[in-house]
Amino acid sequence: MAKAAKTTYRCTECGWTTLKWVGRCGECQAWGTVDEVGAAAPGGIAPAKVSSPARPIAEIDVEAAHAVPSGLDELDRVLGGGVVPGGVLLLAGEPGVGKSTLLLEVAALCADSAPVLYVTGEESAGQVRLRAERLGALAPKLYLAAETSIASLVSHVDEVAPKLLIVDSVQTMSAPEVSGVPGGVTQVREVAGALIRLAKERGIATVLVGHVTKDGSIAGPRMLEHLVDVVLQFEGDRHSRLRMLRAVKNRYGPTDEIGCFELTDSGIIGLPDPSGLFLTRRNEPVPGTCVTVTVEGRRPLIAEVQALVAPTALPQPRRATSGLDNARVAMLMAVLERRANLRIGASDVYASTVGGVRLHEPSVDLALALALASSNADLALPRGLVAIGEVGLAGDVRAVSGVQRRLSEAQRLGFTTAIVPEYSEEPVEGIETIGVADLGEALR
Repeated sequence: MAKAAKTTYRCTECGWTTLKWVGRCGECQAWGTVDEVGAAAPGGIAPAKVSSPARPIAEIDVEAAHAVPSGLDELDRVLGGGVVPGGVLLLAGEPGVGKSTLLLEVAALCADSAPVLYVTGEESAGQVRLRAERLGALAPKLYLAAETSIASLVSHVDEVAPKLLIVDSVQTMSAPEVSGVPGGVTQVREVAGALIRLAKERGIATVLVGHVTKDGSIAGPRMLEHLVDVVLQFEGDRHSRLRMLRAVKNRYGPTDEIGCFELTDSGIIGLPDPSGLFLTRRNEPVPGTCVTVTVEGRRPLIAEVQALVAPTALPQPRRATSGLDNARVAMLMAVLERRANLRIGASDVYASTVGGVRLHEPSVDLALALALASSNADLALPRGLVAIGEVGLAGDVRAVSGVQRRLSEAQRLGFTTAIVPEYSEEPVEGIETIGVADLGEALR
């Protein structure tokens, strides 16, 4: 008698397969994602007709793989030159951060030279038209369709023949022949696979908008990020005008670049020099503030750190941070208390950044420590001072990368003095550098 076909089980998050059901995936460690998928595939694979013959790599035409500028300089900086024909880009971000506004701006700019198809599954065509009027994005070659079926989307692509396809969002699209609700793991996998095949076969640059979960990760199967060519993260505080675009994955360019944008009533504007957003304009220096230079990707940014140390009558002093790492602030308070004899443990401590920027780089440690000491002593730091350096648990000030580039940016914006770790790079003309070995020397 022939053996019965064995049933296999597959993880809906990463695609890991097993012959026995388990509650937790053995690859991605996710719970409750292993489902039955039917009989195991046969061991042999029959040969099929190839779509194009294999050729020597030196004979492959590379003209079609060159990036095409999108017209938005900050986006092109992150992408490594522009969008690539046939490339698939996944843009993720929190609700309301400005993903649709950014893509509508890009669609209008690209529509000046070639047809662009914008497919929306979350809004009606009239709502998108109203936003386009507000942004001034009514281009003649920009086509708009409100669809939630992948089959209808393919029909629109056949009719328009666009060079750029924008799908907002991939979680709202559904494939009729696949079971499951729109946005589910099965539907997202099938829709993404169909859009990627369409982009590769016809050479259409495709942008997919992705939702994010509560912890900030992209909703849907993890396989989605592996299938696409570029994964971009659009970040920004809801109460701030600043928006940052980061490349998490990029097959066509670097992943250490960021793009800075300002969200205004008339749309999104690229910021080639965003440092001014992170500084407070004041006539006289104020205790508890210190300026530092952080590096986002390859770009140095001037940022201001503020701290307030206040007496309290509560048995448990309050600790509040905004834009800074809670654990890092607590560590610096302990180092100041132990190594610099600053009694701030029994006081309320508030620490924040200016302009909604998030600073998690270790080079911000020295500026934050000086701001805490300045607030505790109620003495303002000298005007035109920046502080750069990482503080260790022993109170030593450690070197950080790119000190010369940071000092050049500070000197360009008019700062005259910098406190940096000892044995740093060559000094920059026009700014005085003070090398310190430990936190006590920096405070003195």
